Amino acid sequence: MNKLSVQDRVQILNCLSEGMGVNATARLTGKSNNTILKLLADVGEACALYQDCVMVNLPCKRVECDEIWSFVGAKQKNVRKDDETHAEFGDCYTFTAIDPDTKLMPCWLVGTRDADSTIQFMHDLAPRLANRVQLTTDGWQAYPEAVTRARFPKGVDYAVLNKTYAAGSPTSEAKRRYSPPAMTKATKTVIYGNPDVKAISTSIVERANLSMRMGNRRLTRLTNAFSKKLVNHMHAMSFYFMVYNFVKIHGSIKTTPAMEAGVTDFLWSMEDVVLMAETNS
Repeated sequence: MNKLSVQDRVQILNCLSEGMGVNATARLTGKSNNTILKLLADVGEACALYQDCVMVNLPCKRVECDEIWSFVGAKQKNVRKDDETHAEFGDCYTFTAIDPDTKLMPCWLVGTRDADSTIQFMHDLAPRLANRVQLTTDGWQAYPEAVTRARFPKGVDYAVLNKTYAAGSPTSEAKRRYSPPAMTKATKTVIYGNPDVKAISTSIVERANLSMRMGNRRLTRLTNAFSKKLVNHMHAMSFYFMVYNFVKIHGSIKTTPAMEAGVTDFLWSMEDVVLMAETNS
């Protein structure tokens, strides 16, 4: 069996990490779509396992959480319930968490926007933290129970930021599709603990989610680059977070989030990611 060289794998992963789709990457590198998807699956699985192992005892003092929407195969309204090939199609949400100080994104979860996924996400986040943290989420109704059931080891100061948007704005159809509605009010609600009211915010995690949408072709709106299989979507997310945390230097802290948080002591290259995946295969 032919095996891609390290240089070929690095080239493919560099393309994917810069927001290129599978088809564009195939045209640029001369490799087949199947080869690229197989590499993404191998690397994505290794990235998920590696980060699960090293994202422990984290020094975070504040954490913001949010969800970013995408879909697999078809939007929810177009899913055919009588077609077994549509079993994994529909809306897909990636739950994300970020430390506003180190910019580290310690965990994520690909699932649906429901209570079960929210609880699972919080159960994954809580034991990774070494300190008592101030946690802020948006107004998604499943968060308070999920945070309570997660049992953060050192406790948590938890608040919710509810944003209210103007109904019916923007007025024209074109503006409605391509521009977000105007926010009219933000309400800070302390759920329990003693959070610093001035630090109750979801701005950092929302900006991180914007970077995800710009840096991952599968999340680009109004294109046909969406994921066709749920498992490939999950591999792409795992790879994205590996590159974000370990490879790319964050502009505001001038290093990688993983180095800033003490998870690693060196700047990773894409070749390091390839070799890590090869070691874990």
